Amino acid sequence: MEPQQTSCKSEHHHQNPKSPESPPSSITTIATAISTPTCCKCGAPTPMAAPPPSFSDISPPPNYRPIRAPAINLPPNSNSQQAIILTPVPQPLSVPQISPPFHFQSPSKVIQSPDDLRRFHDSFSGKHFVGFVAALSESIRAKKISDPCHQSDTVNTIVSILEALIQWVDEIPPTQQAARYGNVSFRSWHERLSETSHSLMLQFLPEHLHPSTIEIVPYFTDSFGNPSRIDYGTGHETNFAAWLYCLARMGVINEEDYPAVVARVFVKYLDLMRKLQLVYCLEPAGSHGVWGLDDYHFLPFIFGASQLIEHKYMKPKSIHNDDIVENFSKEYLYLSCIQFVKKVKKGPFSEHSPLLDDISGVPNWNKVNSGLLKMYKAEVLGKVPIMQHFLFGWLIKWE
Repeated sequence: MEPQQTSCKSEHHHQNPKSPESPPSSITTIATAISTPTCCKCGAPTPMAAPPPSFSDISPPPNYRPIRAPAINLPPNSNSQQAIILTPVPQPLSVPQISPPFHFQSPSKVIQSPDDLRRFHDSFSGKHFVGFVAALSESIRAKKISDPCHQSDTVNTIVSILEALIQWVDEIPPTQQAARYGNVSFRSWHERLSETSHSLMLQFLPEHLHPSTIEIVPYFTDSFGNPSRIDYGTGHETNFAAWLYCLARMGVINEEDYPAVVARVFVKYLDLMRKLQLVYCLEPAGSHGVWGLDDYHFLPFIFGASQLIEHKYMKPKSIHNDDIVENFSKEYLYLSCIQFVKKVKKGPFSEHSPLLDDISGVPNWNKVNSGLLKMYKAEVLGKVPIMQHFLFGWLIKWE
């Protein structure tokens, strides 16, 4: 004979999120106890919803990392650290130039998995693209931004194009809106960019390379952020480096131009991006939060560290001297980046930028530069969420 069960009316039940019995021993039992509330007087199931259990009764709270800095101070991923350590320091490589017949094509996205990434890094295109970034870094070694350098007509034209893009920001003011991030006026700015990019390329391309616009325009238009998400990150910055690499592949710029490419073109590009970020409040794309270098850029830290190699007085720890940062930020990209970080982030530097703070303890700039090159290859070019948007065509081939 089955034991008689005592029933009680639901309106007399007092909610108890946990069973009055001893704590369950399995995860399944815990889940059942949580999902089926019982009366704290009789122990019978009750249809009324139980109050949510506290985390302390079940498990610790989840590790939540907001997109925007400052994020929760979680330690860097150990797997990422190991990947950086095992990555060899990228070395400068000469860019192989193309020759007729040309087969320019509209580039497309290819990378979808870690295996695709490994294939890219082992390929001719992957090795020479990283080598191009390292060559740009080496070209600016121990040089100030204001130091004289060879400036070709092509470099001057590109700089003037970037200056025009800066002017557009003044002509397209931000919209008054409640949202803190993502001003919709950026879409108008980017729409003008897309409409004029073809004609902008023709300003410096020789006539026999005019057909290349079908391939290089997509890199260029994707170098300034995403108009749909109204965000910007290291993937967009990498597209700008890829656009420059394509110009080098076509012989439009050569190694003699590299110092000016960094000190004139890239510096102007950084000026433009800082203005876009501040005026249109661009969302950081896939930001590492406080454990990234900053929310938007990586390459200026590499180039800036190279500039400071063998400097007599300024060491990595000099970033903590506000007078040095203020007086030399216009001459050194690294200090310019530090100044921007201190401008837009509040609180102690070690809290909002712990990775930069750690780097300041490295004994010399040569180690900083080589370490950042390794980190760029592992943390930017080695991440699927970033590189899945990278484009491949005829100039940067998928092999």
